[in-house]
Parts: sequence; C-alpha cells; structure tokens
Amino acid sequence: MDASPKTCPSEQMPVACVGHSGVCVSQLGLGCAPLADYFTRIPDQQAIDLICYALEKGTNFFDTAPRYGHGLSEQRLGMALYNVPRERYVLATKVGWLISGERMRADFSRDGILRSLESSLKRLGLERVDIVHLHDPDNHYRQALDEAFPILAELRAQGVIGAIGAGMNQWQMLADFAREADFDCFMMAGRYTLLEQQSLDFLDLCQARGISVFLGGVYNTGILATGANPNARYNYRQAPSDVMDRVQQIETVCQAYGVPLRSAALQFPLAHPAVASIVIGAESADEFAQAFEGLCWHIPPGLWHDLQELDLIDKTVPIPS
Repeated sequence: MDASPKTCPSEQMPVACVGHSGVCVSQLGLGCAPLADYFTRIPDQQAIDLICYALEKGTNFFDTAPRYGHGLSEQRLGMALYNVPRERYVLATKVGWLISGERMRADFSRDGILRSLESSLKRLGLERVDIVHLHDPDNHYRQALDEAFPILAELRAQGVIGAIGAGMNQWQMLADFAREADFDCFMMAGRYTLLEQQSLDFLDLCQARGISVFLGGVYNTGILATGANPNARYNYRQAPSDVMDRVQQIETVCQAYGVPLRSAALQFPLAHPAVASIVIGAESADEFAQAFEGLCWHIPPGLWHDLQELDLIDKTVPIPS
C-alpha cells in the first residue's frame, strides 16, 4: 500500500463561503500568531515573505488578533498586504481585549469592542475587515452576548465587517453561542483533530445552523506533526503516555500506507461539512510549505477505514473520500 504527493496548483485551492455572509475563505488559512515573535524573533522581511508565499499558493485567508504580540502580528500583516489588492485576501481579527501598557485587559463592552476594532484597523492599515471574532470570552459569556455581539451585528449590517465569529479553545461555549445568536462562523483550536473528536456534536450543530467552522491547532500543539517522539508536545505541555501510545498507533497505520502523519492530521478535519478552513500557524515560508504539501498528499481511503476499525478515530465521524 503506497501513497505519494500529488500536484496541487494554487489556482485549484478550494474555497468555502462563511455562513450566509458572502465571505469566502481558502481551505488552508495562515494563522499569524507566530508573527508576534512568540517562539523566536523573526525579521519583518521573513514575515512579509511568508504572507506573500501563502498568497502565491492560493491561500486568501489570514487570521490575526491584537493579543498576538500586543499588535505586532497585525502590524506585520498590514505591512505585507499593503500593496495587495483588497479583493485578493480575507482578513480575520479579534476583539474583546485591549492593549493596556505592557498587558492586555478584557473588555467586551460596546465601547471596548469599538476601541479594539478601531485600533486593529489602524495597525492593519485598512478601512474594513472581513471577519471579527470575539476572542476567548470564556469568563465573559453574558457581556459577550448582551453587549459585544449587538455592536458587531450593527457593524455587519453597515458593511464595516463581513462576518461575526468567536474564537476559543473550547467548543461548549461556542455551542451556546450558536444557539443564542446569529453567528456566521467560529474559530476552534485543538478540539477536533485526528487525535480527539469529542466536539463532533458541536460541528453537527454548526452544520445544521449554517455556521462555518475554522479549525486551528490541528496538530494538537505539535504531536500530530512530529509524531510520538520523546519531546512531543500535546496541549502546550509534554505529551502524556496515553496520548503518546495512541499517536504511535495512528503513526503505524499511516506508515503502512506510506502517508506522513502530518498529512493525515491536516486532511482529516476537512471531511466534516461544517469545516470551511484549517488555519495553520507558521513562522516562515518553508514551514507553511510543509502544510501545503501535506494538504496535497494523496491518502488512500483504506487508511481512514483502518483507523476506524482500530477505534483510533470515532466510527461516526465523516472521513475524507
């Protein structure tokens, strides 16, 4: 059983519409948190080269936030897109946190949302953004719904923003948002991956309500990219033994088909019809190229069936055809 890379021309990258908004995003998005020098300091030109490379490969979707480096991610994204025709890209940023000196403070009030968005537009050098997410409102549920969402709905009606979402590391509150307000999309990190599918009911709910989902963290902080090596990371810490064992079993199936684990991790979540895009963080063009190549790898259907038969993925989840 063998698999091999396939050509994946940039002009053929699939796109999906976001909810009922009319905004359309590429299947592979670039997460711009690493542009905030989180892990290593990178030169401005490296960030610009990365964004240009993503555009060349057919990616039109870029995700950022003020919390990423106190605005540094937004500034670099603005620099890179300065001369790019506005119709060539879709930009998502986030609100709910204000830069206060060297710290960030939560503010999901009407005034806080307006101030946050105004500051983001200045850093980005833009007059509008396509998608605005409520950013990690875990401890601010009622204010997010009662104050933040209504002002975003007004801005959407005015055409200042194209779509409203929420970005979180959990799915339970996102499900509550889906039931209570007219959201277009959600960004969920790390909760629907080749390793864990407990959020399946949430994705089904989004599909039923016409809400698009963007998935970050599809490598579960690294282990689904590196494999079960001694330094593997899972959910921002050293991977525990039970996770290492499960990933090793998944790797064994992938190896039998000649498929890199990274490729399976990238392609698996896209099979759910609610998922519009997977958003991959990268620090360089070379790093993003690995994700692009992984997305284009041909994977025989038998691999997914074997994973289900071995109870390594949920038997009820949609699998790539």
